[in-house]
Parts: sequence; structure tokens; C-alpha cells
Amino acid sequence: MSADPTQVLAFETDCHIFEGCGFPAPGLHSFLFKPLVGDGDSDLYFNKPMLLALLGSIVIIAFFWAAFHKPKVVPGKLQMVAEAGYDFIRRGVVYETIGKREGEKYVPLIVSIFFFVWMMNLWSIIPVAQFPVTSIIAYPLGLALIVYVLWVSLTFKRHGFVGAFKNFTGYDKSLGPVLPLAMLIEFFSNLLVRPFTHAVRLFANMFAGHTLLLLFTIASWYLLNGIGIAYAGVSFVMVLVMTVFELFIQAVQAYVFVLLTCSYIQGALAEHH
Repeated sequence: MSADPTQVLAFETDCHIFEGCGFPAPGLHSFLFKPLVGDGDSDLYFNKPMLLALLGSIVIIAFFWAAFHKPKVVPGKLQMVAEAGYDFIRRGVVYETIGKREGEKYVPLIVSIFFFVWMMNLWSIIPVAQFPVTSIIAYPLGLALIVYVLWVSLTFKRHGFVGAFKNFTGYDKSLGPVLPLAMLIEFFSNLLVRPFTHAVRLFANMFAGHTLLLLFTIASWYLLNGIGIAYAGVSFVMVLVMTVFELFIQAVQAYVFVLLTCSYIQGALAEHH
């Protein structure tokens, strides 16, 4: 039976080192949320991560709409920030990986994925929200599947069935006797392992980062009325350090996710030799 996150949180906030309870370490229960609407037995289910994903999408749409609905030749501050972000992904990721001619049509998709992932990550350090949506595996996996379907369909469209098969299996007749084994490994690596690793890389980093933040936050409160304020202060300093570090990791993981996406698209469009 799953732990009730509300009861767990109440226990964590009331527990101190000399009050007869052990350290309430964060765990899987920290990633479980009671539904805001509906329940586990109904068709309608809406919880905190879903709400944050919805709000994050609205924030991104509102930001770019406010920046570009009346664009100016001499941009204002908001338009300038939005253009800088858009141009960074277009030139620094898409053009560098896919190329300007082939990559231009994919810029809106890559920009959308980048800012969506970044926003979902940022919820981790935003007060009240304080939870990275991408630490729930379903969200990175959903994005990875979108990229996977795009990559596979582009490969078949560009190369046909035979060419796509060679692309997926890394066919190279110069390998000689080891060719069948190499093709089998490449086939499973590309078609089965690739979408899994694409999703898990993002999920694992956000899951681990949130767990560490919880660990030091709970420890600060746990030690405050126990050993003393000095020890709690050390733990709180670690909360601040981890928060700054998480800001860096959140942006890096969004960048890596779209960089890999562009790499897959480039591989689908490249001529096989």
C-alpha cells in the first residue's frame, strides 16, 4: 500500500533528533502525490505534477506570445530576451548539429522542447511548487517517444525501407564476418535502447537532484531543535549550494535533451554510406 505523502510530510516537519524519531529520509514516497481531482479508481485523475506541467506550458506560451505578438524592429526587453533564447537554440544547437538548410524547419520543435523541459525542471526550485515534473519518468519518456517517432519516420521517408534498415543496423560490409553481430547490436541499440536512455538521462538527473534537495532541507529542520543551530546551519548552507547547482543542471539537462534530439534527426537525414 502506498504511503500517504501528506502524512509523511507532517511526520517530517514535526520530527526532530531528540524527540524519539529517526531521521525521516526522503524516498519514493516523496514523489507520490494525492490527486487534486479524482482518485485512483476513477477515470479522472489530476495531481500536482500534472498541474505544474499545465501551468508550465501556459507560462511558456504566455511568455513567447507577450514577446512576439507585436514584434518591433528595435526590440524591448522581453522581446530581446525571447529572441536571445530562440536564437541560442536555433544557431547553437539546430544549425550546429543538423545544418542551416535542413535544420530550419525543425527549429520551432526544438525550441519548444527545450523551453518545456527547462520549465519542468525549474519547478524544483520555485517556492510552493518545489518539484521537478521531469523527475516523474512518464514526462521524459513521453518527450523521448515523440522524438523517437519523428526520427524513425524521417529515416524511412529519407532512405526508404532498405536504406532505413541499413541506417538502423549500421550496415557496413567492410566489417566482414562480424557484420551480422554488429548489425544485431546496432539494431537493438538504436531501436530499443536509444529512446530509453534519452528519457532516463533527464529523469535520473532530476530525480537525484530533487532527492538531494529534500535530504538537506529535511536535515536542516531535523537538526534545528536537536543538536543545535550550527549543525542545522551547515545543512541549510548545503540546501543553498544544491539549489544553485540544480539551476545549472536544469539548464544543462534541457540543452542535452535537445542536443541529442538534433543528433537523432541529423542521423535520420544523413546519407548512409
